[in-house]
Order: sequence, then structure tokens, then C-alpha cells
Amino acid sequence: MVPNVEKIIQSISLGDQDAVQLLLGNYNTQYAECFFFNTEAQERKKQQQLEEFRKNKIRDCASNSDSDIDSDDERPNLLLREGLAAALLGFVGGQLQPAVLRACLHTLRILSRDRRALGPMVTDSALLTLTHLGVSFSECHSFNRRGNVGHLVLAPGKKDAWEDDSEENGKVDDGEVCRKEAMKVLCNIIYNSPQARERASSLRLLQGLWESLKQGIWSGAPPTGQFYKLRLLFLLTALRPELRLQLQQERGVLVLTSALEQRLVLRWADGNQLITDNTSSPVSKEVSQDVIEILKTIFNVAHRFYRQEPDEEEAALYRRLAAVLHHCLLLSCDGADTLEELQGHTVNILSALPLTCLDVLLAVPVGQASHKYEDVNMDCVHALLLFMNRRLNRGQKLKEKLTPVLSLLTESSRAHRETRHYLRQKILPPLKDVAVRPEQDSTLRGQLVRLMTHVDTDVKDCAAELLFVLCKENVSRFVKYTGYGNAAGLLAARGLLNGRRNSGDGQFASHYSSDSDSDTEEYRQARSKINLVTGRVEAEQPDPMEGMTEEEKEDEACRLICMINRLSQDQIIQPMSVTRDGRLAPLWGHIRSCIEEKEEEEEECEEQGLSSMPQGLKDKTMK
Repeated sequence: MVPNVEKIIQSISLGDQDAVQLLLGNYNTQYAECFFFNTEAQERKKQQQLEEFRKNKIRDCASNSDSDIDSDDERPNLLLREGLAAALLGFVGGQLQPAVLRACLHTLRILSRDRRALGPMVTDSALLTLTHLGVSFSECHSFNRRGNVGHLVLAPGKKDAWEDDSEENGKVDDGEVCRKEAMKVLCNIIYNSPQARERASSLRLLQGLWESLKQGIWSGAPPTGQFYKLRLLFLLTALRPELRLQLQQERGVLVLTSALEQRLVLRWADGNQLITDNTSSPVSKEVSQDVIEILKTIFNVAHRFYRQEPDEEEAALYRRLAAVLHHCLLLSCDGADTLEELQGHTVNILSALPLTCLDVLLAVPVGQASHKYEDVNMDCVHALLLFMNRRLNRGQKLKEKLTPVLSLLTESSRAHRETRHYLRQKILPPLKDVAVRPEQDSTLRGQLVRLMTHVDTDVKDCAAELLFVLCKENVSRFVKYTGYGNAAGLLAARGLLNGRRNSGDGQFASHYSSDSDSDTEEYRQARSKINLVTGRVEAEQPDPMEGMTEEEKEDEACRLICMINRLSQDQIIQPMSVTRDGRLAPLWGHIRSCIEEKEEEEEECEEQGLSSMPQGLKDKTMK
């Protein structure tokens, strides 16, 4: 039975709380899992578009969202939902029973999923009402007018009407549930409406939310019920750039780092060393979700500092944050998907921090290390390696999911030789099997080499860069492990196709002189038979010109040149050549420039020859 929305609105206008609770209960049950109210209209329009496509073989441009599909039949229902939202927003501002308030907010949450019905929810009064219901301050806040500016802001006031600390019997729990529902509504509105985001910024809702979160952090009390506040903080900073800057000015990274420490119950030893407990139980799902939202917000604020040189105070803060992130990488959580998400956001922040602050990841006592190399604790690097391997195996959204960890491992390998040595041992061990193409190998090397020809240039460049750094930016070694065909893209971009530079020449070049590339016996025996283009030993092929005379070979070469020239003139192919600086250039232009250079050299030689002649002989020559 379809709920009677008009009856609900009428009961709200009469102030009949019992009737409202009953009617909204039925409405919420009916639409609890509904994200689009016009499902039938959507199906009809999709079927109509399908029939149109079958008839005309032309597909119209798809709309941006299924919720944007509208029709004349749906318009009255849309107006009813807008009217219900407006009535509820006025109703929740009064004195309501906790159960009634909870039902009203639940209905608003359902309505806020529909982008077309958000009109009544994006007004200043609606946003401030929901913020008041969802955010509790240490000196609880209500709404007040600010001077004669004419709009509402948060100001000190009374406690929430439904919450009385002197009473018991579960009323505090009801208040907490209502606050969560209000925050869920706000999250939906901010996510779905650009206008709401603009108004939230103008009304300075972030400031009230931020103060509420800081009070919870500095109070030292166990944090509870913070998830949706953290989610709203993330949405505001993700969708409004000026709010990211505001949070940075409010020392957001410091406060959020403290929130991480509090949520994970971390204890510090000397310096940036954390006291770890290997026997601790996995982190609960509730804590993991809070940590994930904090990490996402930290990234919004801190990502702009990438490759910037921090001052002394900032460096100390980022090193402390890096130590906390090191702990996050080694956490165990309830659920593999939760752990994967938490580590993913941790990697995103690490890839955005200044490189000079990442030495903390290796400056961990080696005593209890599960993985160590050259007397350095490699637990963090090993965790990053496993994380990269899982993302490689999944093969989904590689640009978003994989490139941050590839970039982090690349820059860490450049800056820290121990990291490079360890990763090279795991990814590029000495070659043994040279009968398989590098991209067909099932190891980590093979997976990364396959990405070097990926259609997404960012993925391709990140994978190639990591392998190039692990090869100490040595062209010969890089080609040895990847094959010239796979390596050509990076070599062309760096001007190394001629192979003249064989070692790193950047600011980290001094790190590339301490280790050697030892070959296995199997590789040394097969080295002379390896095809450098494919990177493997190819089966011997018969000579296609065997038995041909020299004249026949010349004729075959001329036919080949004519075919290439015709394809080039028809712009099907473009013959290329390698220039002196190791880059690709059109062949004919290169030949033309070489001819011009040769002519200029001949003219210079003639001029030099004339200048060295006796004057009488020069006059005879000029005549």
C-alpha cells in the first residue's frame, strides 16, 4: 500500500505527534531502501530509448543521473515530496518526543536522496536546523541572529530539547540516534546539492562542526558517535576548496593527527617512536570507520604540500603523522575489505607528504621486525609491497587505486637506498628464466612490465618509473629486465633511446653507486641469444633472404622502401628515427636536417680552404 503523503502533511500541520509517528513509520518502511522514487518512470523511459535505438540505430546522449529523469506523470509526486520535506523541517524545530523526532529525521534522510526534491532542504534555515540537531557542543549551541547581517549562525545557547541528563531510561541513547540521523541528512544534502555546499560555506557550518570535533578530541573522553561528523567534515573539505584552506589555517593536520592517536589509543616513546603491542586484538569496525574518515580528511588538507619544503615546525608535525601512518599500515582489522580501504587512504596521505619526512618509516627499531634488510626494519615497506600486489591482482580502477602506491615506492626508493635494495630483491631478482617474455611472467616484475604498455598514460608512466628507479636509472639494466619494446616509451620520453646515458643523473644519483647487478649462471649462458627487443631467447628463424642473389636483395629492399613511402604519403604510418639527443623525430625531417648540416659543413670547409690559400691563387679560383 502506497503511503498517503497528503495525510502525513495534514497530520504534521495539526501537530498530532502520535499520528505523525505512525504514518511516517509506514512511509519509512516502504521507502527504506529506495534511492529513486520514480523507478517506474525510469524503466518506461529506458524501454522507450531502447526501442528508439533498435528502430533508428541512434542512441541519444544519456542523462547525468537516473534521478534526473522526469515526466509529467511524476511531477505531482515530486511536489508532494517537496511539501513533505518542507513540513518536516518546520516540525522538527519544535518540542517533539524522541521517537517522533527520530521518525521525522529518518524520513528526511530518505527524501534527501532525491536530488530533485532538495529545494526545501537547501535553505539557510533548513541547514542550520539540521546542524543544530546533529552537532552537540560542550556548551551546547542553538541558533541566533548575528547583528543585523540578516542570516543565521551558530551561537551559544541551550542544550538539545530532547536530551536531559537528569533523566534516564534510554533518553540519552535516543538523543544520540537523532543526532546521527540529522548528520546523515546533512551528508546527503551536501553531497547531492552544489547550492547546499555554497550555503554551508557562507554560513560557516564547518566552524561549528570543527569546534564540536575538537572538543571531543581535547576532552580525552572515549570518542563515540563521531562517524557522521567526520563524514560531513570530509565532504565539506572535499567539495569546497576554500574550506580545505580554512581547515589548514585552523591547524587541521595537527588536530586530526591527535584524533587518530586518540581513536587508535596510541602511546609514544622517545621522539617519533610509538609503543607497539603485537598481541593486541584487531581494530573494531567502528574504530576503523572513524579512522578512515579522518584519513580522508587529512588527505584533503595535506595533499597540497606534496614536494614542498616544510619549515621546522611543519616537518616535526609531518614526521609525527608519518609515524602514525606507519602504525596504520601494520594494523589488523575486522574484515579484509575494511583493512584494504584503510591502507589505501594511508598510502594516499604518505604519497602526498614531503619526501624529507618519510625517513620515519624506516627509523623503527629492528628488534621486533618481521622483515628486515641491511639492519633496517622493513615491515612498512613490505606492507606497501603486499598492498601493491593486491591492487595489481584486482586490476580495477588502476589509476585511482594503484598509482599512489607506485609513486610512493618510486620516490622512497630514490631517497632511501635500503628501500630500493629491498624492493629490487623482491621485484627484480636476478634473471634465471629468459625463455619467457617479461610481460608474460607471472611474478611482480611481469605484472609491472605489462602495465608499461597500459592504455592509461599515468598508470604506464608510474609502473615504468618504478622499474627504472629499481634499475638505478640505468638504460642497459632497464632493457635487460623489461625488453626494449616495453622500455621504449619511457626511454623516448627521457631522451634515452640512443642508450648513451646509463646511470642516474638526478639529485639522488649518488645513491645509485653502491650495489651491483649480479647475473645468474643461466642468464650468462643465454645472454648472447636474447632478443633485446622482446627480452627473451627467441627460437631460431630461417633467413628469409637465403638463396637470393645480391641483385634480388636490392630489388626486395627497393620494393620495401616504396611500400613504406606510399604508406607514409597516405598518412597511414609515419617513419621515425632517433635523434642525437635520444628522442624520436620524423625520419624524412631528420634526413633533411642531416643533409642540411652536411651541406653547411661542406660550405664551411670550402670557406676555410679558400681563406688559407695565397691571395693570387684565391683570385684565380674565384674567377
